[in-house]
Amino acid sequence: MDNKNTLFADIILPLPIPKLYTYSIPSELEQKIKTGHRVIVQFGKKKLYSAIVCNIHNNKPEKYKTKKIISILDEKPIINNLQLKFWKWISEYYMCSLGEVYKAALPSGLKLESETKIIYNESFSEHKNLNDTEYLIINILEKRNILTINEISSLIESSKSLSVIKNLINKNAVYVVEKIKDSYKPKLVKYVKLPDDFKNKKNLNTLLDKLQKAPKQFELLVTYLTLSEFLNNKTPKEVTKKELLERVKATDQTLNSLVKKNALIIYEKEVGRLKENIISLKKSSKLNDFQAKAYNKIKQDFINKDVTLLHGVTSSGKTEIYIKLINDIIATGKQVLYLLPEIALTTQIINRLKNIFGKKVGIYHSKFNDSERVEIWNKVLNNDENSYKVILGVRSSIFLPFNNLGLIIIDEEHENTYKQFDPVPRYHARDCAIVLGKLHNAKILLGTATPSIESYYNSKNKKFGYVELTQRYKEIQLPEVIIADTKTAYRKKQMKSFFSPVLLENIETALKNKEQVILFQNRRGYSPYLECSVCGWIPECEHCNVSLTYHKYFNNLNCHYCGYTLNNPANCLACGSTSMETKGFGTEKIEDEIAIFFPEAKIARMDLDTTRSRYAYQRIISDFENNNVDILIGTQMISKGLDFDNVRIVGILNADNMLNYPDFRASERSFQLMLQVSGRAGRSEKRGKVIIQTSNPAHPIIHFVMNNDYISFYENQIKERKKFNYPPFNRLIKITIKHKNPETLNIASKQLANKLKPIFGKRLLGPQAPVINRIQNWYLKTILIKIEKDKSFSKAKTYLYKTSNELKHTKDYGNLQIVFDVDPM
Repeated sequence: MDNKNTLFADIILPLPIPKLYTYSIPSELEQKIKTGHRVIVQFGKKKLYSAIVCNIHNNKPEKYKTKKIISILDEKPIINNLQLKFWKWISEYYMCSLGEVYKAALPSGLKLESETKIIYNESFSEHKNLNDTEYLIINILEKRNILTINEISSLIESSKSLSVIKNLINKNAVYVVEKIKDSYKPKLVKYVKLPDDFKNKKNLNTLLDKLQKAPKQFELLVTYLTLSEFLNNKTPKEVTKKELLERVKATDQTLNSLVKKNALIIYEKEVGRLKENIISLKKSSKLNDFQAKAYNKIKQDFINKDVTLLHGVTSSGKTEIYIKLINDIIATGKQVLYLLPEIALTTQIINRLKNIFGKKVGIYHSKFNDSERVEIWNKVLNNDENSYKVILGVRSSIFLPFNNLGLIIIDEEHENTYKQFDPVPRYHARDCAIVLGKLHNAKILLGTATPSIESYYNSKNKKFGYVELTQRYKEIQLPEVIIADTKTAYRKKQMKSFFSPVLLENIETALKNKEQVILFQNRRGYSPYLECSVCGWIPECEHCNVSLTYHKYFNNLNCHYCGYTLNNPANCLACGSTSMETKGFGTEKIEDEIAIFFPEAKIARMDLDTTRSRYAYQRIISDFENNNVDILIGTQMISKGLDFDNVRIVGILNADNMLNYPDFRASERSFQLMLQVSGRAGRSEKRGKVIIQTSNPAHPIIHFVMNNDYISFYENQIKERKKFNYPPFNRLIKITIKHKNPETLNIASKQLANKLKPIFGKRLLGPQAPVINRIQNWYLKTILIKIEKDKSFSKAKTYLYKTSNELKHTKDYGNLQIVFDVDPM
């Protein structure tokens, strides 16, 4: 029974439950347990989870009987108090549970999984009652005693495995136990050393004399003494077992013989998986007058402002200013978080930072495996002389266990890739980083050539500091922008494939001059869709209302929403015709077509399809940097911050794609993307050229890009935003309602809107079907709510929660899903 002295802990479970769950703390754990510890608890009837201790108290829950915490997983907490405050803010602001934040925040290697194990019942004797499949499993279990469900599924047809296990349980042949599986295992390496007795030279000589009759063992020991420099050093060098055996070409048996004679000892040591390249450190470059002026202004703004916007044209040398600021911060013993929107960017900038800061720099992104991410986590957590002082990473880096942040740099702050779309929490890393910085009393620097409307608005209204860099590094000229009118060119039959005459001419000139070219098309694959020229049939995804994209390399049609694939049909599946034509073009088709015009050119493609492997980014960027590639074709990942000296021509192949998207941010994204891509051209002495292909040369956004005119673009957009009550004047919450029955969805979404309209009135838009109104067999409707800045955002969210929960618990809507996206992009 619980008494007044019993301690309780509120626990964050890795589940989407709205409240924390309370467990009692066994007396033997009371002196050990702390906030931020991982603990093993049982939730439900059988499932075990690793959970996080949120707080410890004496208040026994009144509504339910508490279970005991089973054990503590860590010697010291892996989550600090500032992180827990940060998690609570994310949970409240982005309308999700703390458990969902926990799942997003921790690397998989620190989240233990409950793995079902099947254990052989040794008292079982009725083997004659088993069928062949059951006998196979029991035969293996008799030898191994334990199998997981995954292992059983690999032995027999996986669809039958659960029924076979159920039958074996019913026959008392096996029983089930839930055991925690730790997915992170430290990397252990075996080393060899001499026992202390033989550190005495007389004893060592006696041992060597005895081994004369075993020449291979003698050679092995002498080789160890040589490799460890034992005779020359008071502290011998460590020698791995692998290195020793390879040097002598000896077997494990020879080494084990020496171990049995107590001549050598084998021991294990945990080593890091992370590659630490030895780099000769360099001094950071001296800032030029413009950079120095900007640097001093940032320092001055940081006195009174927590956040400063650095608005610098492309190639103005923003990175050198970042490096100088990082130097200042780590000199005080504090940590720096340097956020980038894409993994691709880390491959270039990491070398610049490591050349200056060496092993103080750590990198954190999804291309690292689970175990490596755990090691990075621990190297930030430990806060000793071996810890990382600078973390370079993508959006998930905000969750690392910083304890002493001094500066957060958010490079390319305008990028929509900072926003997490799925799964929850649907957070924006830039906005979260600002909150994180304030929790640590750190300063935040937003850097970009094309600020987001919201950030520029905040700087204009003095909420943020503002620093401008208007000149390129070494006073390099901004590129010349040329508009190619594709509508006219198609009418006059001047277009060759997807390329205007002016683009092809400039590519040819650049290649003759041994210069490089970037071609941008923000659509991957070979063709957006296939169409039957006879009946007009277009292959669509079976699970989503979207046409399938044709990928020539794989010779299949692919859904970019759910991954559904279809072999390339030889015939139209509607009328049987063989006249299937590709429509439109993606990066893969451009790669094929450009090779026809320039067969001698070395061409590479950089998109999601070519960068799936771990080091693909590094390989493509390195090849382009080293002039092993003449023409680089890519999606938006080539637009951001990459620095190539020899790029003379940038071609934007279809500006209309971006401009005509039905979204209030379409103009902003188009302007930013085109200006950022343009910035890749002419980053050395010779002026670059940008050719923008469009069927609408008179579009105002094209005009702003031509003149590199951010101010006019901003003034144009801010009027539109104010007129139609969009950010930064109003906050937005997008509600997505999902159901597998379209009729049920229509009724439920109308009911939800009708319940909300009395509160939100004209500020509520919808319900309406989005452009893609079915994904993975779920039909979708959306409601958009605009909330004025002077209205209570938290009250609005509370009401949305309450109303949506009432609707979901209505009898007819059992499978209804309601998803909230705060500040949608």
